[in-house]
Amino acid sequence: MTIKTNALKSIAIAVTLSCGALSLSATAHDTHAHEANSNKSASIKVLENAVSGDHRTAKNKARDQYRHPIETLNFFGFTPDMTVVEITPGGGWYTEILAPALKGTGKLYGAHYPDTGADDYYSNSRKKLVKKLASDVVFSDVVLTDFTPRQESVLAPQGSADLILTFRNLHNWKDAGVEQVFKDAFNALKPGGVLGVVEHRLPADGDAKVAVGYVSETNTIKQAKAAGFRFSASSEINANPKDLAQYKVWTLPPSLALKDKDRAKYLAIGESDRMTLKFVKPAK
Repeated sequence: MTIKTNALKSIAIAVTLSCGALSLSATAHDTHAHEANSNKSASIKVLENAVSGDHRTAKNKARDQYRHPIETLNFFGFTPDMTVVEITPGGGWYTEILAPALKGTGKLYGAHYPDTGADDYYSNSRKKLVKKLASDVVFSDVVLTDFTPRQESVLAPQGSADLILTFRNLHNWKDAGVEQVFKDAFNALKPGGVLGVVEHRLPADGDAKVAVGYVSETNTIKQAKAAGFRFSASSEINANPKDLAQYKVWTLPPSLALKDKDRAKYLAIGESDRMTLKFVKPAK
């Protein structure tokens, strides 16, 4: 009986210890989940403040309904303590959101066309961006680097970036340019870092000769994988089922390339259907 009693006591102690360990594990898991949710909520609040800021024009704010900046950046895992690179900021639409969201806590690089002194699109685009960044203290921490399409470029110091973003640029760079910029992004990212891509999406059965400016999602994923990335996820945040891609992408707003011709029709469609893709640089 004594042996049986001791055995039962041992089993009871083991079960108690096991339950205690499970309880501690569950508590730790709940704590981590709570912290993750708190950090996510804090990041979203920072983005909401940036999006609603007075430094943004009413014209740019009007496009939020099509570009979904808060949802998009949240999908890519944005947090305000990150080192972020935006490739070819252009007129600075996303820079207006990223700069204040990162100011004082993170770092923002704008990898843009260099000013070669020539009177061309690339140099003039750089000059306009520099002027914009000097127009408001909210942009004072932004660091510009040089990006040249289809040439090896240092987007940011090697292995320094947590998140690299490109919005509606792939169609301009063509296949050779995309392949090169994905390599550049891979070099600039830390292991585990994210490449976020938003681009006009060519339908699976679309005619690229008609749907000029739209890009194959399948091909983009292949190109990113070839550069060493792991495809992490896709989102329909920026999808637009009204866009059938039976015209050049600039036919739609905001460009409205046909001016007043069928203007109401294209305004009713809205901005283009866009793929939103998340890639990760493997940790090893």
